[in-house]
Amino acid sequence: MRVPTLVKTAAAVTATAAAGATVTDASSRWYQRLRKPTWQPPPVAFPLVWTPLYALIAVAGARVLDRTSETDRAAFTRAYGLNLALNFGWSALFFKAHRPTVALAEIAALNASNVMLLRRASRVDRVAAAALAPYAAWTLFATVLNGTIVCLNSNR
Repeated sequence: MRVPTLVKTAAAVTATAAAGATVTDASSRWYQRLRKPTWQPPPVAFPLVWTPLYALIAVAGARVLDRTSETDRAAFTRAYGLNLALNFGWSALFFKAHRPTVALAEIAALNASNVMLLRRASRVDRVAAAALAPYAAWTLFATVLNGTIVCLNSNR
């Protein structure tokens, strides 16, 4: 993995994380009033989980980009960019727009994007695929959490 590539993927991931943080407010009155499952992690868990996940996403992206042909690199770059956009989009829909049901549909698209990234990465570099696996697992957990919140608040 080349440093310039890692700098680029780290910048993209950092921009995604920063943009998501600007629209996420777990202390908002709206969010606090939502019914949530008892098994939801405490608020402090989210930055503790996302920080290493974002680092792994950046490393995985750089590893794949540096090991692919030009055509495959362009396709992976598009898929990677779409994934990061979907990652941010969930936060914007859930926290900023207060649309958990729409966010649930959006996170389903993010899960599909994760599968696509994992497949592309596994063809090129197994370490990169392994680095993306925790991210895919966490977004599946987040999907279940989002769906449960939708169900618990459907009569409101």
